Amino acid sequence: MTAPWKETMPDDLFNLMRDILAAPSPVGLEGAMTLGVLKPHLEALMPDSWAFHHYRGNAGLVLDTHPGRDDLLSVMICGHADKIRMQVRSIGEDGKIWINSDSFLPTTLLGHEVLIFPRDPQNPSAYKRIQGGTVEALGAIHFANEKLRSGAQGITADMLYVELQIHGDEPRKQIEALGIRPGDSIILNRPIKRGFSPDTFYGAYLDNGLGCFVAAEIARLVAQREQPLNVRLLFAFASHEEIGRMGSRIMAAHLKPDVLIAVDVDHDYKHAPGVQDRRFQPLTMGKGFTLSTGAIVSESLNTLFLQAAQEHDIPLQYDVCGRDTGTDGMASVLAAVDSAATSIGFPIRNMHTISETGHTGDVLAAIYAIYHTAELMERQGVTAEWFRQSHPRLDNA
Repeated sequence: MTAPWKETMPDDLFNLMRDILAAPSPVGLEGAMTLGVLKPHLEALMPDSWAFHHYRGNAGLVLDTHPGRDDLLSVMICGHADKIRMQVRSIGEDGKIWINSDSFLPTTLLGHEVLIFPRDPQNPSAYKRIQGGTVEALGAIHFANEKLRSGAQGITADMLYVELQIHGDEPRKQIEALGIRPGDSIILNRPIKRGFSPDTFYGAYLDNGLGCFVAAEIARLVAQREQPLNVRLLFAFASHEEIGRMGSRIMAAHLKPDVLIAVDVDHDYKHAPGVQDRRFQPLTMGKGFTLSTGAIVSESLNTLFLQAAQEHDIPLQYDVCGRDTGTDGMASVLAAVDSAATSIGFPIRNMHTISETGHTGDVLAAIYAIYHTAELMERQGVTAEWFRQSHPRLDNA
């Protein structure tokens, strides 16, 4: 096999990545990505023997390559489909739609176009899509106090509102007539584009449509193998990660995987402004996928990744975790399920902004690292019992 992570990502693959990231899937409303984009894509490539798992409490989705085969080593590869959302808090008499900023820095939102998704007032089971609004806080520099003008004081979350350019009589009633109510979800409106520098791209919601894209592409590679892979792979597209990793722990509790591999974005610490004195691990875009160490990570599982990466010359970087990976890699332990777990990622810049930036080579490196590690598990006959007996012994170092 050639080394796709060294090549420019083909347009058809990039377009699929864009479509997955662009799906309007805020926290709790992930169905646009899982059921609207991913499921039709996966149905077109999966063998008849594969099957889906659906969930009552959320729109998470799992594609199972060997349903019912509890005798096989089971490996869950988990991205999360939910996007950071903003929500309507209240509507002013002047037509301003006051919102929260959730996990966004308020300053990073100003002036950006957003999509609002209210229920249809005439049909509560249907949703409307309202575009053309922008996030604002001050109205104009002329209305800001001296501290805001000088930068000594910043924009706070309670200053944010969406401007829909409403004018005329009774603007609040005009807004309410659209069906907009407190609690409605709001997301940023910027699909990814290829960047200026080679093999880069930027836009909203790399966190974490990228993890779902990685899982979907591995599913395609496995489906196209000449010989089926004798490992039970569970391609998981989880919900509610951004508010506590609620979806992935349900999936882990339901399917009890022997191995859990989370796929999520990571930080480009090397180029992050103002943090050099904190001596973060030197992760950087363009240098390969990231492999987590620490927290609840299985070093035996990491050893398999290191072997596969070495065998196929796939570039990797070490991400140092403390008590928590910060990803769905914690799902099994949070669900009290005994899984060997790790977290795979790719360094991005400007996380939780409208201009998140990544490198396609890092994404492809993550895809093939996981794919070849699964092949290595089959080749070496790795079982659940192997993980029970393979813990490193530092007394033998």
